[in-house]
Amino acid sequence: MPALGEVLKKFNPWHKEEEPLPPPFTASTAYLLLALYALIYFIPFYLSPTTRPSPTLSRDAPSVIRARIRSVSLSCAICTLTTSLILSRYASLSPSAIFHLLGVYPLALIPAVKILFLTALLFLGPLYSYFIVEKGYKQWSTLLPLRETLTEWTDYRNYIAGPITEEILFRSSSLPLLLLSQAPLSSTLFLSPLIFGLSHIHHFYEFRLTHPAVPVSASLLRSVFQLGYTTLFGSYANFLYLRTGSLLGICAVHAFCNCMGLPQVWGRVTDENGDKKINRLWTVGYYVLLVAGAWVWYRNLWGLSESVETGLVGVDQW
Repeated sequence: MPALGEVLKKFNPWHKEEEPLPPPFTASTAYLLLALYALIYFIPFYLSPTTRPSPTLSRDAPSVIRARIRSVSLSCAICTLTTSLILSRYASLSPSAIFHLLGVYPLALIPAVKILFLTALLFLGPLYSYFIVEKGYKQWSTLLPLRETLTEWTDYRNYIAGPITEEILFRSSSLPLLLLSQAPLSSTLFLSPLIFGLSHIHHFYEFRLTHPAVPVSASLLRSVFQLGYTTLFGSYANFLYLRTGSLLGICAVHAFCNCMGLPQVWGRVTDENGDKKINRLWTVGYYVLLVAGAWVWYRNLWGLSESVETGLVGVDQW
C-alpha cells in the first residue's frame, strides 16, 4: 500500500514529478569503451615476440601462454581501474557500491552455486557420458583432472586464467558501464556479447599459422561458428551476471562450459568395450538426459538465477 503522503501528492496541483537525471554518457560511448577494452585485451598478443605466435611458435607453447596470462592480467587491471574511476566520478558511487557492480562484493556464494547447477543441467547428457559411460569418476577419485589443470599450461589457460580474465573484462568491467549509460536491457543482453564474440576472431589468424594446409573457406567457417557460440554464451553470461551480480559464479560457469565443450547432438555414445547392444542403451540414455536436462534448465532458468539481494537489475525491469 502506498504511503499517505505519496497519495496526497497526486492531488496537489503544484506538485510535479521529478524527472530522472540523464545518464552521464550515452550507450554508444559505453559500447565504444567496451570495444576499447576488447582491443586492450588481445592486441598486446601481437606486439611482442613472446606472445605473438608464428609458424614455428604455437599459441599453446608454455612460454606463450605464460606471457599472455601476464598480458591479460595487466589489461584486466587497467580496465577494472578505469571502470571504477568512471563509476566514482560520474555516478558518485561509494566503494561498496562499486564493488557490488564489479561483482566482487558481496561474494554471492549461494547464487554462484545455483547458476553453476543451472548450467550443469544443460550438460546432463555429457556429464552422464563422461562419468558413467567413459568411467570418468575413476579419474576424479584420484583428482587427476584437477592436478592436470594446475600443472598443464594449456589446461590452466582454458579452465582458470581464460575464464577469469575474460569475465573480469567482458562482464565485471563492461556491464556496469552499460548500466550507467542506461542502455536498453535488450541490447545489453544481445548486442554487447557480439563484442565478446568478435574478440575471438583473432583465432582465425592463429589457426591459419598452424594449419596452413586447411582451406581458407574451412578456416573461415570455423571462425564464424566460433563467433556464433561465443556470442551466444556471452548473452547467457550477461543474463546470469545481471541476475546474480556474482563474478565468482560467472567465472565458475565459464570454466565449466570450457571444460565440457559443446554437447554431442548426434551419433552414438560408445564405451571402451564396443558392445553394440550396450552402446545402444548408452546412446538412448544420453539423449534422454540431454533433452530432459534442457527442459529442466528452461523451467528453472528464472528461479535459479534470481538473486534479489545481489542482482544488478531489479526484478521489475526484466
